[in-house]
Amino acid sequence: AISGMARTQQLYGLPLIQVNLELNTLYNRHGKRLLDLLIAIPAFILFIPFWAVIGLAIRLDSKGSILYKQLRVGRKQKQFTIYKFRSMVQDAETDTGPVWATEDDHRITPVGRWLRRFRMDEIPQLINVLRGEMSLVGPRPEMAFIVDSYEDYEQKRLSVIPGITGLWQVSPARNAEIHDNPEYDLLYIEHRDLSLDILILILTILFVF
Repeated sequence: AISGMARTQQLYGLPLIQVNLELNTLYNRHGKRLLDLLIAIPAFILFIPFWAVIGLAIRLDSKGSILYKQLRVGRKQKQFTIYKFRSMVQDAETDTGPVWATEDDHRITPVGRWLRRFRMDEIPQLINVLRGEMSLVGPRPEMAFIVDSYEDYEQKRLSVIPGITGLWQVSPARNAEIHDNPEYDLLYIEHRDLSLDILILILTILFVF
């Protein structure tokens, strides 16, 4: 029994049972990685046909590579290469450097705008999950120049493996800039467990479709 080791909270009106102490620690150390693999491996295989279709659409739409690669900062400030389907014109950051795209950004291609709308550009990050650089759920990995501007309290975001989706992505603030809302990631880190991860994954799917 786990009586006395669980507490119930609500997120968007849905019950969230949080298991504390040893069970919670066991999940964060081993269970979370297992959950990532159990979902990411079948999802990667399932999306293989989409890779071909999306890749062809990107190539027909604009010249350049199919995948977009960029250095991001992960757990313990370790940098890694993040993968996305290219949604902008090739070498879009040559003149400006790494900057956040705006909704009406002229650098975004027609196919890229469609990919961004349905979050399909994030699919290649399953590679990062399989490599252990990212998790399905966690704080989004930031670019180095953003991390360099972190306040002391924001450094806690680097204490866990970054994710494809997270609490911020399913929050009312998801249309604002992610680096302007670190409190969602800090809240997730403090309360992360199996039930919260599953709830975030379900809400992400609902919000996308």
